Amino acid sequence: MRYTADPTLERHGKVVLGGSPLKLFRVTDAGGRLVARIVAGDHVSESPLVERLLDAGAIHPCPAGGPYTAADVTVVVPSFGRPSPVAGALLVDDASPQPVAGAAVRLPVNGGPAAARNAGLALVNTPLVAFVDTDVTVAADWLDALLPHFADPRVALVAPRVVTPGEPISSLDLGADPARIRAGSRVSYVPAAAIVCRVDALRAVGGFDDALRVGEDVDLVWRLDTAGWRCRYEPRSTVEHEPRPTRRGWWRQRVAYGASAGPLAVRHPGALAPLRMSGWSIAAWLLGVLGRPATGAAVGFGSSAALIRKLPDVPARAAFRLAATGNARAGEQIAAAVRRAWWPILAMLAWRSKAARKVLVASALAARSPTRVADDVAYSVGLWRGAWAARTVAPLIPEITSWPGRAGARPPGAD
Repeated sequence: MRYTADPTLERHGKVVLGGSPLKLFRVTDAGGRLVARIVAGDHVSESPLVERLLDAGAIHPCPAGGPYTAADVTVVVPSFGRPSPVAGALLVDDASPQPVAGAAVRLPVNGGPAAARNAGLALVNTPLVAFVDTDVTVAADWLDALLPHFADPRVALVAPRVVTPGEPISSLDLGADPARIRAGSRVSYVPAAAIVCRVDALRAVGGFDDALRVGEDVDLVWRLDTAGWRCRYEPRSTVEHEPRPTRRGWWRQRVAYGASAGPLAVRHPGALAPLRMSGWSIAAWLLGVLGRPATGAAVGFGSSAALIRKLPDVPARAAFRLAATGNARAGEQIAAAVRRAWWPILAMLAWRSKAARKVLVASALAARSPTRVADDVAYSVGLWRGAWAARTVAPLIPEITSWPGRAGARPPGAD
């Protein structure tokens, strides 16, 4: 098997850094040679080190083939009043006002996409199933890069890249780099707009959760991951998602995405934190925004320098750069958390607090795009609605991995 190195992968002698969240691996001489072969694109055999790197998202498989073809895949399309975009698919009519022509199943009551997909799944007798929404266009060869991943019997789900023509920002587009899908990682979810799944794995975890009308795809991936299955994001396959025709429809879609956070937070404690970060990074940026840039810079510099002694096997320059880069990127993450979760609180405080106004302005400027601001604000409206409905504040509470003065606290980058 060949593998590709994640962009985060770094080698420093017997120390390897990489993955999401970033992890440190101490390897033997043989392990170092193995990592070098992986980076060079050589074939390597399975080993405990390869498994650890895969699990961390530091490397990604590049399967060349496998036992499955398109004939082993049943395409299921959940529909509410629209025809199937895939010829020969198993169409499930989710109680549309007017029956959809060619539907294999018509549900008596509209249950949402999760219920419709489960109804289709019940009729599948192939080893693999693909779910494709009616607003998605797939190419004839869209399965070619996805099916080889199922040569690994532990892979339960593979998702393509979903692009939305005409939209400069899309929460469905998860980028051009492959990834293992896992809560808290760079690719923590994938939309069910187009996915391919192992039927036995889906049935083993009970399929989609019918009680969720939004976020059911996120929930499924996280349950599969918790059950020990592997879920992969494969951007070499790309499908197109139809943009919303009106601004009102666009806004409602984004609000619906945010509304899933509350129910998901109840089902998956700790997975929906709006921010995961070292308290050192938070302190450095807040001091800067609140008018004490010199002190903030000193905190950032000090925490970066402290990582050098925490990672004695890593060259001092590399350790410092690792922490400094983490501190620098922390600003964008904090700004995004403000826009996507906390701005209503800061807006109320802004009437009397100059500091709150500064944080709000800095957060908006960090977005570099009015569209990004609108996207995040719409998501936030849904997040607050969903959190209220689920009676939880979990999607609003940050996860601070270390904090100045806390016993055993670690500076940024020391995972």
